Amino acid sequence: MRVVPLALPGVVLIEHRVFEDPRGAFFESWNERAFAAAGIEARFVQENVSVSKRSVLRGLHYQIPHTQGKLVRVLSGAIFDVVVDLRRSSPTFGRSLSVSLDATRAQSLWVPHGYAHGFLCLADDTRVQYKVTDFWSRESEHTLAWNDPALAIRWPLAAGAGPLLSDKDMRGALLAQAETFP
Repeated sequence: MRVVPLALPGVVLIEHRVFEDPRGAFFESWNERAFAAAGIEARFVQENVSVSKRSVLRGLHYQIPHTQGKLVRVLSGAIFDVVVDLRRSSPTFGRSLSVSLDATRAQSLWVPHGYAHGFLCLADDTRVQYKVTDFWSRESEHTLAWNDPALAIRWPLAAGAGPLLSDKDMRGALLAQAETFP
């Protein structure tokens, strides 16, 4: 596998090595030894799959105190994936990055602790799988406003169109008022 560092510390794009033959293809989406050798040491305790329609926006989510590292990949469809640094001690605090992930490429995104994460579905029947390093906790869950002007995220939405949001995601906090990491 190839690990591509992105613009925020610790956030990396993983390009999996694909083995193809006349029957199809195979790749390892997780190998503890290979990931540890690449500097990603994680113990996953839960694996989730979300299924969404085009224009569904999920996020920007994070948990305090039960922080989660996430390994994200797309099983079908495509997403515009966004990560926001919420570590106040970081020189990149408040900055975001985005990457497009789809089911046709053998790629995963590693989002370490200290970041908010969310995505916009770019196709119907988009299935996103993500492994997490701590269990979901309703009491620890927080949502950052997807449209906070301070974040200046350029979501690929049609002019004048908004995303489909859950009630929770409609009530996300602005960065200036959000609970963040030290």
